[in-house]
Amino acid sequence: MNTKTLIAGAGAAGLLGLGLFVTVPALADPSPETPATVSHGKLRERHPGLWQRRGLAARGVHGEATVRRGRDGGFQVVTWQRGEVTGKSGAVVTVRSADGVSWQWTTDAKTRVRKDGEKAQLSAVATGDKVIVAGRRTGDTRTAAVLRIPKD
Repeated sequence: MNTKTLIAGAGAAGLLGLGLFVTVPALADPSPETPATVSHGKLRERHPGLWQRRGLAARGVHGEATVRRGRDGGFQVVTWQRGEVTGKSGAVVTVRSADGVSWQWTTDAKTRVRKDGEKAQLSAVATGDKVIVAGRRTGDTRTAAVLRIPKD
């Protein structure tokens, strides 16, 4: 195996690890040792300029990872997507990423909706809105834990 391949693999693993570090704790089941959510403001305070230096906030469009679920030893698939709302029917929101991937996200009473930094209702989400959504996947069903419409 050549050195360039090793370096590229290590870089990709590092980016995936950083993405999981930021996304997964917010979706993981709470336990006494770890908080239930991560404050991105505090993360930015501890790692100033990380987002700007890496350009991570603007580059990722969608992804998922299998993670250990709490102390029970089970696993769950956490997933996220950045894109545009292309449809909404009842509790289902369809999001299309810049690379053309369209996923349907089921929402429920536990889904946290944020618009322009404030709490909002699902009714505030409209076709054409740019969103970031994250949640869990079970089989082919993606359930949104968080749906955020960032400030312009």
